Amino acid sequence: MQPDRLQLTSAQAGVSPWRDALVRLGCVWLALILAFAGDWLAMARQWWDSSTYNHILLVPPILAWLVSLRLDELRKLTPQTWTPGLLLVGGGVLLWDLGRFAGFNLVQQAGAVLVMPGSLLALLGPRVALGLLFPLCYMAFLVPFGDELVHQLQMITAALTIALVKISGIPAVIDGVFIDTPAGLFEVAEACSGVKFLIAMIALGALVANVCFRSWKRRALFMALCVAAPILANGVRAWATILAAQYVGAEKAGGFDHIVYGWVFFALVIAAVLGLSWRHFDRAVDDPMIDAAAIEQARLPRLLNRGFVAAPLTILLCGALVLGGQAWARTAEALVAPMPKQIFLPEVPGWQRTDFAPAVPWQPRAAGAEHRLIGSYADAQGRKVDVFLALYPAQNEGREATGFGEGALPENSEWSWNSAGPQVANAKSDLLRARGSMERLAETYYRNGDLLTGSALKLKLATIADRLLLRREPTTMLILSTEVTADEDPAITLDRFRQSTGPVGPWMDRIVALR
Repeated sequence: MQPDRLQLTSAQAGVSPWRDALVRLGCVWLALILAFAGDWLAMARQWWDSSTYNHILLVPPILAWLVSLRLDELRKLTPQTWTPGLLLVGGGVLLWDLGRFAGFNLVQQAGAVLVMPGSLLALLGPRVALGLLFPLCYMAFLVPFGDELVHQLQMITAALTIALVKISGIPAVIDGVFIDTPAGLFEVAEACSGVKFLIAMIALGALVANVCFRSWKRRALFMALCVAAPILANGVRAWATILAAQYVGAEKAGGFDHIVYGWVFFALVIAAVLGLSWRHFDRAVDDPMIDAAAIEQARLPRLLNRGFVAAPLTILLCGALVLGGQAWARTAEALVAPMPKQIFLPEVPGWQRTDFAPAVPWQPRAAGAEHRLIGSYADAQGRKVDVFLALYPAQNEGREATGFGEGALPENSEWSWNSAGPQVANAKSDLLRARGSMERLAETYYRNGDLLTGSALKLKLATIADRLLLRREPTTMLILSTEVTADEDPAITLDRFRQSTGPVGPWMDRIVALR
């Protein structure tokens, strides 16, 4: 029976097809939230506890408001189950599995969110989903993202700041994210990267672009402004802090900066962006957000008028996809590689073991590792290299080598990230700084099977492959590090040490006695 005929029959009977459809959707969404409760609770904690993501608390009411704007037109459409929509549910479950396999919360949480619009598409059909397209896409802002951009934004802010400082005539020297001026040494720290305002501005920009504009060209220009404005404004804010410090001192300028940054400056930036843009808004206040008649006649939904099956079967298939994906994840997570009882740092030709005594306390973090080793080596010329090695039986939640706060930059320590270090094959190189002038070069390697890399992404992809194929593969993290001194280039010191150990990958394998 054709959908048009079904709509006519329902209307003749005086029964709204929306009531039962919404009840079914509500029950399925509740079941999906319970099925992925861990992910929703983790996201909610981030929304509430992290200032970077506090703005997400506004997203659920915004979603409800966006739907309310479309209600009158939506009522003119007929909801209809559409089984091909389950492909989107399956995609969300697969994405959740991949994130779970890699210990990548962002991807896992994105999968938990994606199954929601997927189930709506399956239970209400392509016409209703098209009418709700923007609110469904806006659900992406429920996922806490943005921390991945912190280092890049630090470097951009530092570059903008030093340019403005020099234009102002203030003598300054920049080293990574540290700017040395007559008033003191300033760090463009992670909290000063501007990431929290950038992602909040993007979320606001997407909302305004949809509600206030009809032209796609104007929407694109407005979104570009919403990306550029907070980045430029953050550079101006950092410059203003340094400028003020030349007259009132670094401590007073820093305290004033936090007040202005949090409550005044960026509120003015938002007002300026909206003030510059409002005269270009091209959607009238009384314009409907969607056109039900146009959606009914749209070619794409007419081409998709197949795949309508009974709602109970669609719900059962949705449940099967979710339960199957979660069963697969549990099976994969139960796989743990065998571990040696004990491991030791080996002898290295031309180098002697020495006491581990860094000038500034430094110890990498590897919270989920089964074994950890840390020690120091010195050669006859007095060069010193610190070695940290961690062995993981698997990469799961809470024991990821690439997790937040893991690796060479210990969380809540005196050390800060300064800049990327010299490039090294198959390694991630970082220059760290503490107490203003103390620097340390750290090179991080990850080993999984035959893979040797410094890329967190490549390690996650290797972990995903292990889980997909149900392989038991351990992961090893090696950090070679040395303090920066005036006597020797730290990159040369680490290179000499690597030459003595031989190829890094096989050397790591010998330490953990797995090959």
